[in-house]
Amino acid sequence: MSGELREAIEGVQKRVEATDRVVAERGERTNVVAQLTGADYISLAALFVGWGSALLFLRGEPNWALLVMFGAFLLDKLDGWYARRAGVSSPFGRRVDSFIDIFAYLVPGALLYHVAVAPNDLASLVVGFLVLSFGGLRLIRHSDEGFGADGETSYYHGTTVVHTNLVVVANYFLVVLVGPWNGWLAGLLVAAACPLMISDYKAYKTDVSHALAGLGAVAAAALALALEWGYL
Repeated sequence: MSGELREAIEGVQKRVEATDRVVAERGERTNVVAQLTGADYISLAALFVGWGSALLFLRGEPNWALLVMFGAFLLDKLDGWYARRAGVSSPFGRRVDSFIDIFAYLVPGALLYHVAVAPNDLASLVVGFLVLSFGGLRLIRHSDEGFGADGETSYYHGTTVVHTNLVVVANYFLVVLVGPWNGWLAGLLVAAACPLMISDYKAYKTDVSHALAGLGAVAAAALALALEWGYL
């Protein structure tokens, strides 16, 4: 092959590769701020509180961090209630909510294991990766598919990030309060729970499930305060 022909072929190849990387211009761009509803602003408040929880974990204050984290939980539930009541539910809002859930549930859960449960950094690396990766995939799937339905009852596909977070929280209290329990056992249990988030398990949205989640959060907050104030 002559040098001129080789240069011509390489030139065409480079132009084709450059074309593949060009994103086609859309007629209209999404004005993100204009699309935000009251429910989305509540979600952003949950992000703010969830980030505050993460900072407290990093300061080595797991009990106070848990209390703040439950504040993010409350705001996350409030945004869905407001969206339904105000009639502003939308696919865009679902994507915003899924993004916020990373910082309200997944990041605090991974940090709680890292700061207060993990026996070493390697265990924290693996468990944190599993929590964030499977949780992220679960949220991506939910943003794409939305809820399933059995008759008039909606359900999530797979266990939720709330379930996984509560598994981490429960193991934190087991490590602190139950002598034989340790970070290795906790890590195995949390790791086993993570793939369930992308399973075909149906986590139904019912008043009972919401009430149980709320009672669990209240009980965990009470335990956190008892530990912080030296009652346990």
